[in-house]
Amino acid sequence: MRWIMLVLTLIGFALALVTKSPGLLALGLFLGFVGMFGLVFSMAADRVSASARPESAMAAPEDLAKLGARRPVAAVRSISAPPATNVSAAPSAERPPQQIRRS
Repeated sequence: MRWIMLVLTLIGFALALVTKSPGLLALGLFLGFVGMFGLVFSMAADRVSASARPESAMAAPEDLAKLGARRPVAAVRSISAPPATNVSAAPSAERPPQQIRRS
């Protein structure tokens, strides 16, 4: 489809450049701009489809409904926050302090 739009654009603008008739000039410009518009959208569609996930990797509607179902309030309250790690700025007694080498 992209090549068809490119050819349509080239033919339209070539017709607009070589004609002496105002009607053919309008037709050439119309074909040129419609072809250019189609070419841009065709290239964008190809780009989007190249990076799209395949249909086989999509989740089924039943799976999406299960994921979207709300959990009971008791189950939400039973989930606790992850334990916080205790990070201190003081050097550890187990590890000797690092010495700075000067060259």
